[in-house]
Amino acid sequence: MRIVHRFMTLTSFALSAGAVSAQDIADSIYMGGPILTINDEQPNAEAVAVKDGRVLAVGSLADLMEHQGDSTEVFDLEGRAMLPGFVDSHGHVVFGGLQALSANLLAPPDGEVTDIASLQQTLRDWVEENSEVVEKAGVIIGFGYDNAQLAEVRHPTREDLDAVSEDLPIIIVHQSGHIGVANSKALEIVGFDASSPDPAGGVIQRASDGSPNGVLEEYAFFGALVPILAQLGPEAFAEFAVAGAELWASFGYTTGQDGRSSGEAVETLKAMAKEGRIPIDVVAFPDVLEAQDYIGANVSQDYEDGIRVGGCKLTIDGSPQGFTALRDRPYYNPVGDYPAGYKGYAAVTMEQVQDAVDWCFENGIQILTHSNGEGASDMLIAAIGSAQEKYGDPGNRPVMVHGQFMREDQVDAYKRLGVFLSVFPMHTFYWGDWHRDHTVGPVNADNISPTGWIVERGMMFGSHHDAPVAFPDSMRILDATVTRRTRSGDILGPQQRVDVMTALKALTIWPAWQHFEEDDKGSIEVGKIADFVLLSDDPTAVDPETLDELQVMVTIKDNEVIYEADDSIKKGEMRSSPFMSDPVTAHRFLHAMYQATGVEKPWLQGLTARFR
Repeated sequence: MRIVHRFMTLTSFALSAGAVSAQDIADSIYMGGPILTINDEQPNAEAVAVKDGRVLAVGSLADLMEHQGDSTEVFDLEGRAMLPGFVDSHGHVVFGGLQALSANLLAPPDGEVTDIASLQQTLRDWVEENSEVVEKAGVIIGFGYDNAQLAEVRHPTREDLDAVSEDLPIIIVHQSGHIGVANSKALEIVGFDASSPDPAGGVIQRASDGSPNGVLEEYAFFGALVPILAQLGPEAFAEFAVAGAELWASFGYTTGQDGRSSGEAVETLKAMAKEGRIPIDVVAFPDVLEAQDYIGANVSQDYEDGIRVGGCKLTIDGSPQGFTALRDRPYYNPVGDYPAGYKGYAAVTMEQVQDAVDWCFENGIQILTHSNGEGASDMLIAAIGSAQEKYGDPGNRPVMVHGQFMREDQVDAYKRLGVFLSVFPMHTFYWGDWHRDHTVGPVNADNISPTGWIVERGMMFGSHHDAPVAFPDSMRILDATVTRRTRSGDILGPQQRVDVMTALKALTIWPAWQHFEEDDKGSIEVGKIADFVLLSDDPTAVDPETLDELQVMVTIKDNEVIYEADDSIKKGEMRSSPFMSDPVTAHRFLHAMYQATGVEKPWLQGLTARFR
C-alpha cells in the first residue's frame, strides 16, 4: 500500500444526487477546472468520476452529478488543469536519486555552476555542509557538471579536483552520465596510471606525458566507480530508489522507467514498494548484456506492488554532447584533443548488438536501445531488419532511445521496421547551442530530435528526460518539444516543432502505448486507472513560450494524492532526504551509482574482487 495523503479542497457545496445504483456511486468526483483527457474522441470534460481507483465517468458536471452518493468526495480543482498522469518514455529512476543526494554541479537554471571556480566552491560547500558524512564515508561526489556550460569550455581535470581535496577521493559525474572526472586520490585507488590501457568501450583521457588527466569516458568511468564506492552498502541503494521515485512524482509522473537497470535494482525497487515507499509505478529494463537470465525469468506485463520488468536495454554508443556518440561522419568542431576525422565510437560490437536483438525477437521480449549517433542507428536498423527476417514480427514493439543525430532516411527505416522512437527534445534547450557550434554544425543541428519528421510520417513518439541527465521536468520537456528554444534563445529547427497537444501525447498516451499500457494509462477515459496530474494552468491556453513556467501542483496515483507542491520550494529544487541524518547510511547510497549502471564487465572483476 502506497503512503499517500489527501490535501485537495472538498467543494463547499453538495452536488444533488440522483437515483443511482450502488455500483455507479463514485468514490471521488473532480471538477472546477479545465480537464484535458488526451482522448481524441472526447478531448475535454467538465468533471471526472472515479470508483475503485479507475475512471467511472467523464463528461459534463450535470451528468456526473448522478454518480454522487453520501460517501463521494468532491474535489475542486480550483481552476487548475487536470491531465492524465505522465508516463516516462525513458529515464533512470534509481540512478535519478543521485540528483537529490549529491553536490549539485548543474548549470543554471537547475544549478549555479558556471565555471571551474564555482564548481570547486560548490564541492567545498557541500563537503562543509556534510562534513560528518564525508569524514565517515571517505568520498566526495558531485553530479551534473557540463563542460559545454563552463566558462572555460573544458572538462575539469584531476588537478582542479585536487584543489578541493588531495586526501579524499573525488568523483564528479558529467550531466550526460557517460563521463566523469576523478582526482588523483581516486585515480590512485582505481589504479589508473600512464601504463593503464583504455578499457573496451571506454577512454582514459591523458595529459601530455601520457598520465590520466582525470577525465574518464564510458566504461573507463563506470570502472572507476567500483573500487571507490564498492564499500558503500545496500541500505542507501534503497534510499536512492526512493529518492528517485519521489522526484519523478514531483514532476507529475505516475509511471516511471528504470532504463539500463539491473536485477539488484529491480529487487530493491520491489522491496521498497512492498514497504509503500515507491509512490509511482516503475517499469524496469535491465541491461541485456549483463542480466539476460534475470530478464528472461522476470519479464512480465503485470505489476508486483507497482514494479515490473518490461524488457531489456541495450546501449550502442555514448553521449553526443560529450563526443562519444557514434556518428556516420566526423564531428563538426569537437572541443578537446580529438584526431582528424573523429566520429566517436560504439561501446559494443555489431555482433553483440545483433545477438541481443535476436534474443529479444526470438523470445518476444521488448528491447529499448540507446542509439544517439547516425552510426549507432545504422547498426540498430541493420540488427532489427535482420532479426525480423529471421523471426518475423513478434509484436514486441522495439524502441529506439535518444536518436539525437538521425538522418531522414533513418526515420523512414524505423517506420518501416515498426520501431517506436523515444526522442530527447530537451537537448534543444540544454545543448542546442553546443550542437550547433560543435557537434554537428548549424545545418544538421536543426534536425536533432527530429519530431517534425516523425509527425510528418504519422508516427507516434515519446519525449523523455533521461534523468539524471536532466531533471525529470515534464514542463521543460513540453516546452522544448513545442518551442525548441536553446539556452541562448535561438530556435533550433523550426520545422521540427510540434503543437502543444502533440507534445502532450508524447508525455502520456504514446509512451503508454510504448509500454503496452495504453488500455490502462495515458488518457482520462472510462475504465482506465485514475492517474492524474494537476498543472497550474492549461498548457493549451497559455503562450507556448511560457510552457516551462507551468508548475506541477498535484500528482495523483490510483486516485490518491502522492505529491503536492510546496510554495516554499522553488521549481526543480531538491528536498532533503530524511536518511541524510544518518551519516553512515547517507553515503552508502553512493554505491547505487555503480549498481544502477548494471555494469559488470569481465575486465572489472579483478578490480571489484579486491573491494568486496
